[in-house]
Amino acid sequence: MNTKVGSLQVPPASLPIFPVLFIMTLAPIYDHIIIPYARKVTKSEMGITHLQRIGIGLVLSIFAMAIAAVVEVKRKRVATNSGLLDDATKPLPITFFWIAFQFLFLGSADLFTMAGLLEFFFTEAPIKMRSWATYLTWASLALGYYLSSVIISIVNSVTGKSSHKPWLSGSNLNHYHLERFYWLMCVLSGLNFLHYLVWAIRYKYRGTGNYK
Repeated sequence: MNTKVGSLQVPPASLPIFPVLFIMTLAPIYDHIIIPYARKVTKSEMGITHLQRIGIGLVLSIFAMAIAAVVEVKRKRVATNSGLLDDATKPLPITFFWIAFQFLFLGSADLFTMAGLLEFFFTEAPIKMRSWATYLTWASLALGYYLSSVIISIVNSVTGKSSHKPWLSGSNLNHYHLERFYWLMCVLSGLNFLHYLVWAIRYKYRGTGNYK
């Protein structure tokens, strides 16, 4: 993609700064606008419960994967129309700012999910286990990064059978089926949210004594 901003050439390795910038921008909006408004609507001091924050973050991650798939389809269409599908050396006539949309949702998802998890563990765990519970939040994030590599290996192994080309293999990104991988992650994120929803409902009813 075209990574130029005026005369400045943005290194592709610096693109992950997008979610960090979005989190830094959204954090004060979250604290000073979203939460006070939610307090007025819900008539609750918390505004949004910990479990609701986690759920919102998981939903935003689903949208992030869907947007990433749509952007990848657009990128490959530009590559085809420009005759650069087989040329991985020239940048495509499409700005890299298109990627910012998915990073916006990813940053928002991290903000809601991580804030919700940290607050949930800190308030629900016994005092002597709060540090341990906080550690579990960051440990789950680290395990997720390792698991993503496992998922990519499994996807390439499954899609590479029967003489088919793996989705995420080769030297030319234009020949990848990255959009299919993003749709797969969108489905997995949806299943993850449903699993979380069942767990959250069971936890809620168990806390009120109505769960059987």
